[in-house]
Amino acid sequence: MASLKVNFAGVEFQNPITTASGTFGSGMEYGEFVDLSKLGAVTTKGVADHPWPGNPTPRVAEVKGGMLNAIGLQNPGIETFIERDLPFLHEKHAKIIVNVCGHSEEEYLNVVRRLATEDVDLLEINISCPNVKEGGISFGTNPKGVEEITKAIKKEAVQPVVMKLSPNVTSITEIAKAAEAGGADGVSLINTITGMKIDIERQSFVLANKTGGMSGPAVHPVAVRMVYEVANAISLPIIGMGGVETAEDAIEMLLAGATMVSVGTANFYNPYATMEVVDGLENYLNRKNISDVNDIIGLVK
Repeated sequence: MASLKVNFAGVEFQNPITTASGTFGSGMEYGEFVDLSKLGAVTTKGVADHPWPGNPTPRVAEVKGGMLNAIGLQNPGIETFIERDLPFLHEKHAKIIVNVCGHSEEEYLNVVRRLATEDVDLLEINISCPNVKEGGISFGTNPKGVEEITKAIKKEAVQPVVMKLSPNVTSITEIAKAAEAGGADGVSLINTITGMKIDIERQSFVLANKTGGMSGPAVHPVAVRMVYEVANAISLPIIGMGGVETAEDAIEMLLAGATMVSVGTANFYNPYATMEVVDGLENYLNRKNISDVNDIIGLVK
């Protein structure tokens, strides 16, 4: 039997498959479908230092090849997460990657400090949040801003720090290099691609927010290309994501250079998706007579 174990930033995971933030809650909704202890890890929904109400509705729309969402990172805040969600995840023996969001450097740091004494494995920092001090520009679109926020978080963090990169930039490698320069322990990519849908009968925007983040199968080739570019530009491990529905999709990410892979939008219409990807990956390795999943990471050059 092939070994699926991977080491990411010094943390060992039993397999490379996790969940994309915002598509799996903290696992509670999926408990009857998925044995969380058999996943590499559960990546939580974004956690802020105070409850966020999110954007007005409607805020989700189906599009060809995927979906648009403008949820606005609605979450109950760090205290509820620690009191309610963490005990559930520990009870299920899941490895835990906490996605951290904020509107300012201080908001990020408040969450990072609060998690310093908690038993979580990695911190995934969502730098697609709007920076209130920069007029709402995303932290993740400015290399200097990425380096600075990474440095600030690394000074305070106890757990390894993974910076989640936005694809809505001219050069994803420039952003990845900035995260590496700031001291990140890893990067994850891609976040959603900004999109829009218009109702031609009503002649109005489908989403109240006008724009939303596009995810799903249609973004997968873009994500694979960006993972490949980043893997060949920096020396940090990568969590690859974007339109991963099947084991084949996940294997593409690994071959392109990702060490771990997140399953996202597929969870909404197939709650068994993560388990199917884990099983499919193992079957692929056995079929190819490959004894260790690490042997295929970054194999395609």
